[in-house]
Amino acid sequence: MLKSKSFLCIDFGATTVKVAEFEPNETGSLRLKNYTLRSMGEAAAAEGEREAVVLQTLKEVLTLGVQGPFEASVINVCAPGFQVFSKFVKLPATDPGKVGQIIQYEAQQNVPFPLEEVVWDYQILGTAPSGELEVLLVAIKNEVVESFFRIGEQAGLELHLVDVSSAALCNAYRFNYGDAEGCVMLLDIGARSSNLLFFEQGRVYSRSINIGANSITQDFANEVKMKWDEAEKMKIEEGFVSLGGAYEEPSNPHQALISKIARQVMTRLHIQMNQTIQFYRGQQGGSPPTRLYLAGGASLLPYTAQFFAEKLSLPVDYFNPFRNIQIDPSINLEEMARVAHQFGEVVGLGIRNLAQCPVELNLMPASHLKKQQFNAKRIYFVGSVLCVLMTLLAFGWFFGWTA
Repeated sequence: MLKSKSFLCIDFGATTVKVAEFEPNETGSLRLKNYTLRSMGEAAAAEGEREAVVLQTLKEVLTLGVQGPFEASVINVCAPGFQVFSKFVKLPATDPGKVGQIIQYEAQQNVPFPLEEVVWDYQILGTAPSGELEVLLVAIKNEVVESFFRIGEQAGLELHLVDVSSAALCNAYRFNYGDAEGCVMLLDIGARSSNLLFFEQGRVYSRSINIGANSITQDFANEVKMKWDEAEKMKIEEGFVSLGGAYEEPSNPHQALISKIARQVMTRLHIQMNQTIQFYRGQQGGSPPTRLYLAGGASLLPYTAQFFAEKLSLPVDYFNPFRNIQIDPSINLEEMARVAHQFGEVVGLGIRNLAQCPVELNLMPASHLKKQQFNAKRIYFVGSVLCVLMTLLAFGWFFGWTA
């Protein structure tokens, strides 16, 4: 736990890097000192180019925070949903000493790669009404985690924690909203995938849906034979979700086409949401959702909130991950509010340095964790030796002076 030192939290999204610098404050919360975000464009989606693009972008943004260059060098990072395997599994009630062995077996059966090729972790989230244990299982390829270390080292940063987007979002929601009455959903619409989370009476359930805002850009670019970056720029500047029905189309044909494609993609996402709601209620014993919170860069596409409010017949609000976070007085609140909904994972990473969280995963390889623990012990050892030496010197000076 960090008491008096600022640290960085970095969300390596599919096409965007988001960075924030926090420090613990006197009330047991966090103080936001600096932040920024930067789009990486289509190049970040290419597997062979992604690491170089992420590194170059990170080096640039570290000098371009809204408050100037970032000062901290210790980092927590979040892997994007498309690079992570996650699954909720239920285990029969058993002797606590056997739980680890059973989960190891479940990991071997469910993770779509040999376990020696991944870093994996799990957390028991609670007990179902049936008495079964509810377990979140996550895994990420070794090569992805190692790329985080290479990026960090080349950027002059020290990696302390590797988390996943769904867990970070869960922690950010719980910290800021606590336990709301009924069942609440949080939908984070990303570039390549979206996270749907359910919160109900201390329980949490999540699913990653392989639909994101890049689908709008790609379909539009294909339709009009436009470069991806140009299509993305037009989507951001002119796009919206078509309202459907008897509404007059925009006179701009490109804008009209983007709006139709956006509605088609959001409709596919809504279908997946409905299937997940049915599964949550039928297989997880959940209640009907009573509210939806929206997050993620694509959620601010005009009329997105209206679309889901109409389709789900629920009140829809935007998720504010900074609700219980102290903001440095020098930060422009109006500017921050425009992008706050994109920083859910970043805030969730920051909460990990405060206290125990609802979901505490760490996909750091065992070898790196041991090295980290050794370095921490070495610091304490060196400090102890220095204290002893200073004490001996003080005694020597005192006795020499009295003599």
